[in-house]
Amino acid sequence: MLDFHGKAAFVTGGASGIGLALGRALAEAGARVMLADIEERALAEAVASLQGENLAEVRGIICDVRDYQAVERAAQAAIDAFGKVHIVCNNAGVGGRSGADSISLQDWRWVIDINLMGVVHGVRAFLPHLVSHGEGGHIVNTASMAGFLPGTGFGPYTATKFAVVGLSEALRAELAPQGIGVSVLCPGWVRTRITESRRNWPKEYGEPPAARPGLIDQHIAELVRTGMEPSAVAALTLAAIRDNELYVFTHPHMRPPLEARVESFLAAYRKLGPAPQERQSS
Repeated sequence: MLDFHGKAAFVTGGASGIGLALGRALAEAGARVMLADIEERALAEAVASLQGENLAEVRGIICDVRDYQAVERAAQAAIDAFGKVHIVCNNAGVGGRSGADSISLQDWRWVIDINLMGVVHGVRAFLPHLVSHGEGGHIVNTASMAGFLPGTGFGPYTATKFAVVGLSEALRAELAPQGIGVSVLCPGWVRTRITESRRNWPKEYGEPPAARPGLIDQHIAELVRTGMEPSAVAALTLAAIRDNELYVFTHPHMRPPLEARVESFLAAYRKLGPAPQERQSS
């Protein structure tokens, strides 16, 4: 997708952080944008801010990505507003608790429902439309470097991000023949409000587990506070959409541990001896 002019985009988690930066970057590139978010006040402020910048058409809609019907309604609202949607950014996400012995089942359900099922709901709601209008399109699913490099101590978060990476890779292969690209955004530490995710804890999950700040949580909060600007992440993502790239990596200093992880896979395989084709050629 080389030209965003005349295209329309839908972005979840669009009221702040990476989602708002994606919405702004897409609008600056000429796309019409529907921002979706669960926070009504923050969403209204985000939409008003972008509208005040005289960019392409920007709208907003309240949407809880845990609820498929809500995502479906939001998708239809975007289609009704713009006629066709070409870019879908399944970006909404939350953090999680650290410590394997202290993560409640409510935490697991909350993180999975948003970080993983929110992506599934976005794909399911928009994919028939992307296929039917025949103009191609692009899906961006926000994962994380935690989808490649476990070890943060946030088990549910890591599990969902690994799942989003795998889902995106599978979708990429399946949708390419239909002219629909897929990218998976895998940022490192970014200056967002993810450490404040519990401000939107759903009432139906009961009382949120009591906060138990620890050294890991404090360290994560500092890394986020000093992290990359969301606008830089958005610029890399738009470049990936233009070039139809699968992986969107953002932090060069995370390459060595990623290479070490790949090497650990290869080392495990080397213990099995040569691959069958290697045996035949020797």
